[in-house]
Amino acid sequence: MFFLHGQKAQIKQNTHQKTANPPLTDCLDKGFLPVAFMISSQALFKEITMQTVTIIRHGQANTGARDEASYDKLSALGHQQARWLGAHLKDTYMPFQKIISGTLKRQIETANGVNQFDLPHLQDARLNELNYFGMADCLKRAHNIPYPETQTAFAQHLQTMLEYWQADKLDPALESYTSFRQRIRSVILERLTSQTPSLLVSSTGVIASLAGDTLNTDAAHLVKLFMAVGHTSLSQFQLINADLTLTQFGAKPHLEPADRTNAQTYI
Repeated sequence: MFFLHGQKAQIKQNTHQKTANPPLTDCLDKGFLPVAFMISSQALFKEITMQTVTIIRHGQANTGARDEASYDKLSALGHQQARWLGAHLKDTYMPFQKIISGTLKRQIETANGVNQFDLPHLQDARLNELNYFGMADCLKRAHNIPYPETQTAFAQHLQTMLEYWQADKLDPALESYTSFRQRIRSVILERLTSQTPSLLVSSTGVIASLAGDTLNTDAAHLVKLFMAVGHTSLSQFQLINADLTLTQFGAKPHLEPADRTNAQTYI
């Protein structure tokens, strides 16, 4: 299932009747985005233009790790999620001419699993994840805020981290929120103006922050976007009236069959 803003998107087939969009904050509180059209993955890919960029999150990594080195590798399920996505793209429609991942191991492994078309695989560090473990360590050392132990605590911890980060209250040696925002926007805008359609492989923080940027969300609602980016899910951005616009978020068509629903993971 794919979610699009229907006002400006050029969709010619498999569309449903447009409905009024409720307020954004109401949608995020209920766990979904405002939609105007729902279309199949094959129809969507056939409508991809040069001004659309598709970005996926890496597969499930080493959940439960407390440092970047331990976390940065796919689990057995993460590898399978990537292969399923690659097979889905191969069986439906695959308009890409190259695949570009970040330089993190989990991103590269995901790209390798998805890339069942022998596409050129490039790496771009601008697609790397935010430094979660570095910021978590800073919160613990400088502000006595411990690591979360439950999923509920993780969401609250993430919101606190984002608030401190956006307010420049973390170690200045860490990448600033402004610098992070600039680097992830730069790679998306560069690909949107490229003549080579590319599939990007990145991470939750990059995808959710780009989405939140286009929707102008605060930290509380940005956390909801972070928590909704599933492993190997697809999101899309377009330039509409020269504005970076979110046109698809967190789609998982390769994990929708009944025997794969348990393979839909987020953390």
